[in-house]
Amino acid sequence: MAKYKFPDQFLWGSAFSGPQTEGASLEDGKAPSNWDHWFQIEKYRFFNQTPCLNDFYHRYPEDIKIARDLNFNSLRTSIQWTRLIPDGKNINPKGVEFYNNVINEMLKNKIKPIINLFHFDMPFWAQEKGGWVSREVVDAFVFYAKTCFELFGDRVEMFTTFNEPIVVIEGGYWYDWHYPNEINMQKGMQAQWNTVIAHLKAVREYRKLKLSGQIGCILNILPSIPRSQHPADLAAAKWHDLFATKCFLDPMVNQSYPQELKDLAHQHHFMWEILPEDEALIKDPDLKIDFLGMNYYQPARVKCVDFVPNFEKGAITPHYFYEDYAMPGRRMNPYRGWEIFPKAIYLALMNLKDNYGNIPVYISENGMGVENEERFIKNGVIQDDYRIEFVKEHLAWLSRAIQEGSNCFGYHSWAYIDNWSWMNAYKNRYGFVQLDLNNNSNRILKKSADFIKQVASTNEVEFDHELI
Repeated sequence: MAKYKFPDQFLWGSAFSGPQTEGASLEDGKAPSNWDHWFQIEKYRFFNQTPCLNDFYHRYPEDIKIARDLNFNSLRTSIQWTRLIPDGKNINPKGVEFYNNVINEMLKNKIKPIINLFHFDMPFWAQEKGGWVSREVVDAFVFYAKTCFELFGDRVEMFTTFNEPIVVIEGGYWYDWHYPNEINMQKGMQAQWNTVIAHLKAVREYRKLKLSGQIGCILNILPSIPRSQHPADLAAAKWHDLFATKCFLDPMVNQSYPQELKDLAHQHHFMWEILPEDEALIKDPDLKIDFLGMNYYQPARVKCVDFVPNFEKGAITPHYFYEDYAMPGRRMNPYRGWEIFPKAIYLALMNLKDNYGNIPVYISENGMGVENEERFIKNGVIQDDYRIEFVKEHLAWLSRAIQEGSNCFGYHSWAYIDNWSWMNAYKNRYGFVQLDLNNNSNRILKKSADFIKQVASTNEVEFDHELI
C-alpha cells in the first residue's frame, strides 16, 4: 500500500457558503437574495421544497469546533452581501457582528479563515437592476468588497472574490439552472465580462489598502477531454475551455482575454459592450491574483456537435460549438450524474503549472454527493466507505501533481457538514458529518470523519491501487 505525503503547512479543511449554511434568511436586517426570491415564487423547483436548515447563523461555534476536532487548519466560507449591506449602501451592524464572530471563532480554534465574497447569491435589489449585466451592480459590488476588506482584512489573510463565477452565467443566462432563468447568449457574455471587471476592480481596492494578506478567486476547472483526436473533437474541447475556464482564468492570471471568444461573438452577433477602460484593467499586472482556488468534481468530456445548428433562428448557447460526450464505460456517481475520474485533478494542476506560471493553487472543493445515505447506517453511523475511497484516490493524484512540481498548497472538501445545495436542497449529501434533518439538524460524524481526521493529523494518505 503506497503512502502519499503532503508538504508541511499544507492546508486541510473544507468549504461551505453563507447562503447554503446560515439560514436566518431574513433575520437581523438581512435582505432577500435572488435565491430567497426564487424559492418564494417557484418553490416546486427545489428538491422537496426544502429551505436551508443548517442554521450556521446560530450554531457557528458548534460547527467550527467540529472542524477543529477533525484536525482542520482552515475553512472557507462566504459573506452574504445581503446580510452585510442589505440595501447596497448602508452597513448592517448585525451583519458585521456576525461575521466578526465567525472569523474570531475560527482564529480562536487555530483555523485559518478563507473568506469568499460572492457565492451565487445576488441581492434581489441588484438582480432587479440587471444583476451582472448591469455596470451599476458592478460598482455596488466593488463598494461591498472594499467594505469587507476594511472590516475584516486585519484578521483574514486570504480573500477570494467569486466562487465558480461561470456557473452564475451558465445557470442564469444559458441553461435555466438559476434565477433569472433567461436564455440569452449576449446577456450571458456581458455578465461574464462584467464579473471579470468586478473582480479586477475589487482586487484594485484590496491593493490600495496595502493589507498583508492575499486575494484570489475560485474557479471550477473541468479539464476538457476530447472524444478523439479528430480535428472537430479537438476544436470542441478548445471551445469548451474558452467558454468554461479561459474566459476567467486568462484575465485573472495571464492579463489577457481570449480573442477567439470576441471573434466568435462578432461572427454570430452576440458581442457584448466593452468600456474603454476595461482592457487596461485586464492588462494591469498589479491585479493578477495571488492564488487560485480550484474546484474539481468531474472532467468535461466533449465532442463536436452532431448537427449543424441554426444560427439564424436558434437560441445560441455555448453548446452550439461543442457537445457533452458520455464515454462508454466511464465510472459514475449515479446519484449526482457525474463522472468519477480522479486523474483529471492531476491533469488540471499540470495545466496550471505549464500554462499559468505555476500559480499557487489549492483544491478549494472536491467531494462526492450521495442520495439517501441513511441506507448505510450501522450502529448509528453512516458507513460511507465510498466517500473514503473517492477522497483517497483524488488525494493520491493530487500528491503526484505536487511531486511533479505543482504549486498546490491545500485540499478542501465540499462540505464537511451536509448542507443545502441550491435546487438540490438536501437530496445529495457531501459531508463527513451527517446533518440529521429528522432530529433537530443534529450533527453526527460519519465513518469518513475518522478518515479525514487521520489524514489531516498525519499529513499523508494511503492508497492501495496503482495510478494509471
